[in-house]
Amino acid sequence: MEEVRNMQVLARDYISGIPKESDMYLSSSASIKFKVPQDSNAVLVKNLYLSCDPYTRGTKNPEPGRPAFFAPNSPIVGLGVGKVLDSGHPEFKEGDLVWGMTKWEEYTLITNTRPHQNPPY
Repeated sequence: MEEVRNMQVLARDYISGIPKESDMYLSSSASIKFKVPQDSNAVLVKNLYLSCDPYTRGTKNPEPGRPAFFAPNSPIVGLGVGKVLDSGHPEFKEGDLVWGMTKWEEYTLITNTRPHQNPPY
């Protein structure tokens, strides 16, 4: 099973105000296997597009009542489009284009297999 480096965009700390380039950094220390775990419904995608939406600013600061999408020194999370490389889910096959919540990284193993397939536009 091939394992490769997985470039990620990480945030240094909680972000307040308008995010700046200095709030983030690239990391190549993570790796990922190019095969989903056996007997799982996971989907492995190559991220093709990552959205930098203004709403994500609110998910990067720990305020009461806000969803916890973020932790310092972890990949930033947001909407994205990806191509399926491997799948244990019966509804997704290699080569499918999917969209949904993903991480700011080259490859993402999606374990919450409710990605949206084939955008209608």
